[in-house]
Amino acid sequence: MAKTSKIARNAQRASVVERYAERRAALKRASVNPRLPAEEREAAMRDLHALPRDASPTRLRNRGASDGRPRGYLRQFGLSRVQFRQLALRGDLPGVTKSSW
Repeated sequence: MAKTSKIARNAQRASVVERYAERRAALKRASVNPRLPAEEREAAMRDLHALPRDASPTRLRNRGASDGRPRGYLRQFGLSRVQFRQLALRGDLPGVTKSSW
């Protein structure tokens, strides 16, 4: 089980990413648009850098839904490898079977 503070921090980052998503996308489009003058592109880049660090989606961390474990995350199931194994062995994941059985 991950620390509760780490899970909460990641959730807070997710809300900041969502809040700034439109503004960030518009600034990124403007900063690489070759039709705009160089001054406008530089201004867009300055505004992009002025956004909070946590507004960047790369700062988010994939975490297991049940235990919050940050490593060994299986995207297809939204679980960590530990929880995936436990649920699969119990038969709680539909369509998942152990290959050696």
